[in-house]
Amino acid sequence: MNIIIAGCGKVGKMLAANLHCDGHNVTVVDQDATKLKSFVAKYDIMGVLGNCATHTTLEEAGIKEAELMIAVTGSDELNMLSCVLANRYGTRTIARVRNHAYFDDASYLKDELGLAMIINPEYTTAKEIAGILSFPAAISIEPFMGGKVEILKFRLPEGNRLVGMTVKDAAMALKLKVLLAVVERGDEVYIPDGDFAFEERDVISMVTTHRTAVSFFKKINLDIQSAKSAMILGGGPATHYLLEMLESSGANVKVIEKDHEICTDYANEFDYATIINASPSDKDVLREEGIERAEAFVSLLDKDEDNILLSLFAKDAGNKKVITRINRMDYDNIIERFDIDSIIYPKDVAMGMVAKYVRGMISTRGDTMTTLYNLIPGVVEAAEFSVTEESELVGSPLFQLSSRMKPNVLIAAIRRGGSIILPRGGDSILVGDSVIVITKDLPLSHITDVLK
Repeated sequence: MNIIIAGCGKVGKMLAANLHCDGHNVTVVDQDATKLKSFVAKYDIMGVLGNCATHTTLEEAGIKEAELMIAVTGSDELNMLSCVLANRYGTRTIARVRNHAYFDDASYLKDELGLAMIINPEYTTAKEIAGILSFPAAISIEPFMGGKVEILKFRLPEGNRLVGMTVKDAAMALKLKVLLAVVERGDEVYIPDGDFAFEERDVISMVTTHRTAVSFFKKINLDIQSAKSAMILGGGPATHYLLEMLESSGANVKVIEKDHEICTDYANEFDYATIINASPSDKDVLREEGIERAEAFVSLLDKDEDNILLSLFAKDAGNKKVITRINRMDYDNIIERFDIDSIIYPKDVAMGMVAKYVRGMISTRGDTMTTLYNLIPGVVEAAEFSVTEESELVGSPLFQLSSRMKPNVLIAAIRRGGSIILPRGGDSILVGDSVIVITKDLPLSHITDVLK
């Protein structure tokens, strides 16, 4: 597929690199010659210097042959304008819109401007953080099947009753309908079978309903109470969305931001929160404002280094849920070795949304990908498909299909009408079902890709 990426910033670079690696013809447009030159040289991707909201630049970038343009410059207005222009060439368009004033009208803008999709990594980041704060034992929570199913990731504490148990033992002892689907152990990743035994510090991804997850955590003695107080560092767009989401939670929320104008705006708009105009990186300020007493700590500063160091400081300041945002994914393997509870990657959120759309565009089979989530970026994906017509998978019990399925592929859940099925060998997939597939065999575009 021919794809144009407008904007060679952090998100644009990641999208271009990943789509290029997936075999698409990618052209990147940017007005910064130095930034563009270094990136296209690294990935052998075509680059065009110019303003993406002019027809001259777009035609030089190949808009007449392009099937998709993704506008992720630093300006919402430029993104939307360039997409309007690209639409006139019959090209599908995706725009990043971060400003909350525009994003509140996202549905209207999408329809009026002819956008295929609006992406807002900051909003999705805030939504993920809000979910974690409501269930602090989780590292991450990703809803599937309209929120009826969650893929919930948690770390197994030392001395927990699951340590030493096999998957089969845990199922018998706990008598709960959960699927312990993926285990991260150091640098290794497993899709466990019944004889797999859990160890301390394992990171486990579990497929379940929210109610069953609460019961499961109670049985293994993990905290299920939402955070009653939270300290948030930084006052960018993600913080604004997060304050909106936490307003009805009853939590005692404190924001520390150095920009006086932002603090004034927040104080006027969110009277339930305490807004502190001070340097978020000043440890004396953090102590004065009660970092030791806060039940949750969220670092949303611009610099990854600040987020990491301050999160480690917060972890050392007392027992609390620590969440940090990381923009660069270059060193994700190293960062995840730090003792930080939850790490959020906004760029990965954007990539998941775009990848789902691109795979849908090239799909020629009778199934539709409705959700795509990177459980472990570049290693394990969870995809939800709507099965719309007969295929090789339909009608046969899963135990009969198992010999034909690729290794490291798992049918994790089936929604049939209003019922959720965590499938066993005798269950079958039927037309009309929604199905969650977890796989290490990347990329997955169609549900039939699970077969050898």
